[in-house]
Amino acid sequence: MTDFDPGDYEISELGPAIKDIDDLGELEEILQVEHRGQNRAPAIALIESRIEKFSEDDEEPADADEMDLASMSTAEVGNALQSVEEVSDLESLLEREEAGEDRDPVKRLIRSRIDSVKGSDEEDTEIEVDDRTPEERHPDLDHPTRDKRHVRSLHGGTYRDMWVYCETQAGELVDVSKEMLGKARELMDTYNDDYTTDERVVAVLIGSDVSKHVEDVIAYGADVVVVREDARLERFQHKPYTEIFCDMARAGATHDNFEVEGGRDEPWRDYDKPRYVLFPATNNGRDLSALVQAELDSGLASDCSGLYITEEVISNPVKTGVAGEKKEFQRVLHMKRPDFSGFEYSTILCIDNPTREFHPQGASVIPGSFDLPEPDAEREGLVVEHDAPLDDDWFRVTVTDFDQLDEGIDLTGHDVVVAVGRGIGDDPTKGIELALDLADQFEDAEVGVTRGIVTGSFNFDGHVEQYTHEDRQIGETGQVVAPKLYVAAGISGAIQHKVGMDESDTIVAVNTDPDARIRDFSDYFIEGDLFEVLPRLTTALKEGRFEAAVASDGGNTTSATSGETPDSGSVADDRGESR
Repeated sequence: MTDFDPGDYEISELGPAIKDIDDLGELEEILQVEHRGQNRAPAIALIESRIEKFSEDDEEPADADEMDLASMSTAEVGNALQSVEEVSDLESLLEREEAGEDRDPVKRLIRSRIDSVKGSDEEDTEIEVDDRTPEERHPDLDHPTRDKRHVRSLHGGTYRDMWVYCETQAGELVDVSKEMLGKARELMDTYNDDYTTDERVVAVLIGSDVSKHVEDVIAYGADVVVVREDARLERFQHKPYTEIFCDMARAGATHDNFEVEGGRDEPWRDYDKPRYVLFPATNNGRDLSALVQAELDSGLASDCSGLYITEEVISNPVKTGVAGEKKEFQRVLHMKRPDFSGFEYSTILCIDNPTREFHPQGASVIPGSFDLPEPDAEREGLVVEHDAPLDDDWFRVTVTDFDQLDEGIDLTGHDVVVAVGRGIGDDPTKGIELALDLADQFEDAEVGVTRGIVTGSFNFDGHVEQYTHEDRQIGETGQVVAPKLYVAAGISGAIQHKVGMDESDTIVAVNTDPDARIRDFSDYFIEGDLFEVLPRLTTALKEGRFEAAVASDGGNTTSATSGETPDSGSVADDRGESR
């Protein structure tokens, strides 16, 4: 019996934790522990991927004749095709699909597998890669970026360290900067142990009076702080901030094959560009991250909520340079982000091509994705003053006047968030009042709303109207929250709203519709009218019966459905048992 409990790890921590386990039997046991425990889809996928790495060589080739394509999903077909090695079998499958379901995605998968198998039969056919610039490849075209020198990537360069852009607003270091420093510290500590090296966390501060934050960023995890101060940098501007950051990043680029203006030796570093870089997914951070990564000729995974570093096996010939060959890429930053649907997560990788290297591997991080670290005032770090000249032409835009907008309510960082949606339509004012009553029972709670409340035509009495404005909106176009407890009352579960709250530790949904989409991603689902359920929850909290019910449940958050609220003493879990 394995002693490894995957439930002890966050998703971003699980990959690195299991990467050294090479016992197939133990991995199978770990998978079963996850199934019996939290049963998290991303965790299951990680463990299964690790199992496949050790079992794929032992698999018997699939029998193409026995494959019932009509009963298989596209994903199932794709998995089964990986063990079909004969071109004739694959061509037969293609003919059967065309004569049957005739699904374009399935046909593309089969044709891709045919190309892959044919490629592997050609004794590692090398792929010709045209690494000329767009201007060189298409001299006859009038390029809109003709005046911009193409930034040719390094090949065979040296990369080290994880850089973190620490954003300030109104002179203060924003929380997401601290969160990224804490995560970077955690990642690089594990990285240095795994690879027996001593790479660092490098914080970047750009502004007019940012030196006052040097001790803070070191306390939160930085080993080095690169600082640029100038009175003209008081407000964020795209051009100077991009140029300064890129000059910092490329200052050590004196590699023989890399031509860059201003490339110079710096005593504190011995590499060409950073290995990794993190930006906050704020308005300014999103802009800066895209501009910097484009200028550095690398890629960017935006709006990430999970990060970990490990190896990755890739068979794409564009990446390996040889059709049909697999290659293991080392030290890859895995960047987890919600898909546009909001119901699935993708893990983005930034991986080199045979003639190009994409560094730094970059991500922007959703605020609230990681815990605020505890600062260590005893930590020491190196401070580097950036003193390269600033071009006056970068400051062609000048802010002559501005208004300080009300920053509104920050819903992030609270232990509890009570959110209401269109379900309050029968009595909008009463619905907000009930949400406020429930929130008042917790020490650290706030009230949020869906976009439907903000943009709808509801009539609210004056004393609750302030709670219905855009600054309290949760979702894709609002705030992203991750409280310990999220109560969703009268919310259907639109994908745009899910993006804003599905990182919450425990989600309790109240809805009259038993088939509401939010049920699929809630830990507890109470089928009932919020105008009846919320008062009972409030009363239960006042009398202490809610905490007693949770204690008797052992603290587990299995999916639950009930027509009654906790104070009635009957909640049925997903096994049909009563508590």
